Amino acid sequence: MSNGTGGNLALVMSGGGARAAYQVGMLRWLARRHPNLHVPILTGVSAGAINAAYLAARPEDFRTRVEQLAKLWGHLTAERVFRVDTLSLGRNVLRLGFKLVSGGFISAPRPRAAVDTRPLWDLLEEALEARDGALPGIEDNLTRGALRAVAITTSSYTTGQSITWVQGSGIPQWDRAQRKSVNATLNVRHVMASAALPIFFPAVDIDGQWYGDGGLRLTAPLSPAVHLGADRILAISTRYQRSRVEADQPAVTGYPPPAQIMGSLFNAVFLDLFDADALGLQRLNGVVESIPEERREGLRTIRLIVIRPSRDLGKLANDYEVRLPAAFRFLTRGLGTQETRSNDLLSLLMFQPDYLTRLIELGEADAEARRDEIEDLLAEPPRS
Repeated sequence: MSNGTGGNLALVMSGGGARAAYQVGMLRWLARRHPNLHVPILTGVSAGAINAAYLAARPEDFRTRVEQLAKLWGHLTAERVFRVDTLSLGRNVLRLGFKLVSGGFISAPRPRAAVDTRPLWDLLEEALEARDGALPGIEDNLTRGALRAVAITTSSYTTGQSITWVQGSGIPQWDRAQRKSVNATLNVRHVMASAALPIFFPAVDIDGQWYGDGGLRLTAPLSPAVHLGADRILAISTRYQRSRVEADQPAVTGYPPPAQIMGSLFNAVFLDLFDADALGLQRLNGVVESIPEERREGLRTIRLIVIRPSRDLGKLANDYEVRLPAAFRFLTRGLGTQETRSNDLLSLLMFQPDYLTRLIELGEADAEARRDEIEDLLAEPPRS
């Protein structure tokens, strides 16, 4: 099998909360066929940042890292992501409600999110082998040449910008409209900030500013990989692409409940832009290829494959909703998760081992279905 050493290969992993388990299935298929695959560039946003950080921080070969990551996701439960006890959930929800009706009264308790994600913080500290929050494994992999760069994207609630935190060797920074890069030594705080789903997960303080889910303001999800020098990109989306017939079918009867509205909002904000950026890159490749090589002035074509679910992960989540912890299930049902046929919101929060295992299996199957395309990408010779 190829070790993927030809050219700069990048893995780009999008957001999607619990849906990121689907990415692990695709990675497991890849690792079993290419156990020593060299992936010099890793980028992640939202829950995809967790997967990117894990691959970047662990010292093992590619297959071992992926198998351990799959084991982590396969045993993940809601209790290991956020506190699900009635007292914690009730306190946070009451604070949110009280603040809403307080009229801004200064003494009203300030809520931060619907859930307490301290369990996820502790889990990442252990899984990423952190030392006081730092991730020394990333620097070790950079030093021995196993990694060129890793990028994690967050959204700044303080300035409204999209900030991509980059750790690598000799990586130039970029600055575009409402998005820029910052060279940094990555730690658990960056990962937690990128995965901080708005409203549900609390924002994270980094150097005196507050950051949340990286997909919130990221208009060009493929951009970090391009800036880091990738000429081959394997991007894993967690958004199911509905057919025209499916898109025309109503997901609810009557007025949409909050769960339906929030699910549509999260899909639009966090997931749709990933597909749009992929289309833009493909069009740009066509433009570059139309220019004679001697006149391209550094422009290059970039091979791209986007892997996405072959099934609606929102509909799939309905089959596992009854297994959620009682207090959290009570909260989500209050938002109307039983009133919609495509539970996009629920699929983001469905940290249930059986559901996550199903997503991993689906990711493997979808990768197998695209086997020839993926192998062609990995066999791509270095480009000038």
